[in-house]
Amino acid sequence: MLSYLIRLLGSVLFVSWVVGSLVFFLLHLVPGDPVAVMLGDWASPADEEVLREQLGLNLPIWQQYWQYLSGLMQGDLGESLFFQQPVATLISERFPLTAHLALMSMLLAILIAFPFGVWAALRAGRWPDHFSMGISLLGVSIPNFWLGPMLILFFSLWLGWLPVSGASQPWAWVLPTLTLGTALAAILARMLRASLLEVMHEDYIRTAQAKGLSSVAVYGKHALFNALLPVVTILGLQLGTLLGGAVITEVVFDWPGLGNLLVESIQRRDYPVVQGCILVISVAYISVNALTELVYAWLDPRIRLAK
Repeated sequence: MLSYLIRLLGSVLFVSWVVGSLVFFLLHLVPGDPVAVMLGDWASPADEEVLREQLGLNLPIWQQYWQYLSGLMQGDLGESLFFQQPVATLISERFPLTAHLALMSMLLAILIAFPFGVWAALRAGRWPDHFSMGISLLGVSIPNFWLGPMLILFFSLWLGWLPVSGASQPWAWVLPTLTLGTALAAILARMLRASLLEVMHEDYIRTAQAKGLSSVAVYGKHALFNALLPVVTILGLQLGTLLGGAVITEVVFDWPGLGNLLVESIQRRDYPVVQGCILVISVAYISVNALTELVYAWLDPRIRLAK
């Protein structure tokens, strides 16, 4: 276990360095000047040069990169060019909202997917199976950038039940949660159905049935438990993506989370904030994948962590 944790820490540091370096150089290579964005079109060249010197953007790119790495090794993500605040402060304010939205979406997806997936597997080839898989296919096919505005149009503008955007009003999380959770539920339901159908033909399931065990014991304890491995894979990958910030959904609903901050910072050419957001996203993704491996070992004793 100790060697596994050491390898995990090493992979987190290595991937964080690679991602941070790639983002740093790509941001400096693409066209655009943050000083011009901050001062506007009517700023004089002298004012732009003064601000560029204050922000350290007049230094050679290798020197800027070294300053960035030096701060990163000390736990300093830098200071926002636009907000004039530490990047860590901005991320710490936004990340809890993204985490709340991700967890609520995951919970909704599980509550929808498990009944539909099990129902479809137990009634394979019949109308419940066709109905469940038809609904799941519809959920997978509808993109978030279309579903979100449709939910706003129906529940907010026509019925007036829920807020249009933001996170300050009560029940403001419902619509973005529905937008993210329904698509994920469709994927999970199809994966759970396929995994259950494969497991239900195993010898130990026939043995359990031959022993006279009830259907709840056979399918609930033996089949479902052993069918969870591919489902856990999808859950881990999707949770890492959601924690990184569901960018489209956060922008549609003006949800003040990490994804929205990332889009705003890209538009403003705020290099430190973009680099900090993507670093947090990569670390969150790696951490969730590591947690998924631990859940694997708990679900299936045959899976052992490398020593």
